[in-house]
Amino acid sequence: MSTDSAKQARKRSIVTTLLYIEGVIVLALGMWVAVMGFTHEDREIPPLMGVLGFAVIGGLGLIACGRAFAQKKNWGRAPAVLANLIVLGVVKYQFEGGFLIGAIPLFLLAIPVLYFAVTIIPEERS
Repeated sequence: MSTDSAKQARKRSIVTTLLYIEGVIVLALGMWVAVMGFTHEDREIPPLMGVLGFAVIGGLGLIACGRAFAQKKNWGRAPAVLANLIVLGVVKYQFEGGFLIGAIPLFLLAIPVLYFAVTIIPEERS
């Protein structure tokens, strides 16, 4: 294994792990929203179901992207980049709203995922 190949494998491993972490976080946030939604007095079920649906789809999608990177498949790159660009937009509004405890961790997670997802060189198919 050459140095460049080892470097690419290390990047792939890092982005895989970060995508798994992001997926679990999104699923956990979805569960938190579900608990808060059902225990709160003024609940509106249709919007809550929409948020929960997006949380499940998003979390499982990020995990699937991580798995694609782990299996050296290229289809996980575009959705991983798109999801993390969306996260940067969310971070912007969280910073503006003063919610730094949410914005800073999201920012620190999204930037390396974007970097590694974009800089991994796709392997040639034989």
